[in-house]
Amino acid sequence: MFNPSRDQVRDFFFDLWAKYRASVALEGLEPTALDIVLRHPEYHPVLDDRSRYGAKDWTPQDGETNPFLHFSLHLAIAEQLAIDQPPGIKGEFERLLTAKGDRHEAEHAVLDCLGETVWQAQRNGTGPDANAYLDCIRRKA
Repeated sequence: MFNPSRDQVRDFFFDLWAKYRASVALEGLEPTALDIVLRHPEYHPVLDDRSRYGAKDWTPQDGETNPFLHFSLHLAIAEQLAIDQPPGIKGEFERLLTAKGDRHEAEHAVLDCLGETVWQAQRNGTGPDANAYLDCIRRKA
């Protein structure tokens, strides 16, 4: 399993943005990541300034959202939907999408559930609970 460091994740997004701005062909996961980045214009200034934001710590206590974590959660959801893992997420997402009527809003609802699931797993010292994750998504519809 690929487990990039914080710096590797940030470099991926900074490099992706630089390639996009230079009209360089994208490969692998980059087109999916670019779609996510383009739907978040509020974070474009961050991607434009690696020297200022490359090592910045975003803290919830300061009311800040870490754009790299946010992008990464979106990517995780895109991958989960592509392979229907955990089983049933694709169908639950389609129900949520129908209820919300907006793909980005539906993704953000799933993102909240994913964040909660990961937090619970870390707090409990267990693996993520797929059933709790899917139940959370169902409640968002």
